[in-house]
Amino acid sequence: MSQKPAWLKAHGKPWRRGEAKTVYENPWIKVTEQAAIAPTGAPATYGLVGFKNLALAILPIHADGSVVLVGQHRFPFGDYSWEIPEGGGPKGEAPLDGAKRELAEEAGLAAGEWREILRLQLSNSVTDELAIGYLATDLTPVQGVHHVDDTEDIAQVRVPFSEALEAATSGHILDALTVAMLLRAYHMAREGHLPDALARAMLI
Repeated sequence: MSQKPAWLKAHGKPWRRGEAKTVYENPWIKVTEQAAIAPTGAPATYGLVGFKNLALAILPIHADGSVVLVGQHRFPFGDYSWEIPEGGGPKGEAPLDGAKRELAEEAGLAAGEWREILRLQLSNSVTDELAIGYLATDLTPVQGVHHVDDTEDIAQVRVPFSEALEAATSGHILDALTVAMLLRAYHMAREGHLPDALARAMLI
């Protein structure tokens, strides 16, 4: 990771948190209503969605430059979404262990090489959800892997990296983590941060 530029520093006063009450909770999220003082000094009531898991994203790239995407219906927008394999990992678990599990469950794959390439705050105005993204290479099939979530009906497709990137940049793929991971991997391939053979295969 490059050195942090000097201009990337905090300015002004931070938010101050006051009394909080939980208004909803389930095994995945907790919604809190919190009294607060804004950086401007103005009083505020803040609604915060707290996530109990880390968001994990895996970009599986085969040696020929193709990537594996998974498709499923997503409840919040009521539409169908093609994405890289993603899931949640308990915060007490090593993130890489969760990523390995998600890749096996959703894509039926194991990876010989793992590399963390991205950390993102997702919708940081109302949630504390943190995402970690991994590049997975040296892929092999895993036998007998089944989805553990009985609400998931997942399809799978293997496409050239360039096609997945085009789908993301043209607005056909809307999942934020998928778009970010594909762009990050493209940048790494262009800038020489990936093995030469893999980068060439991705950029064809």
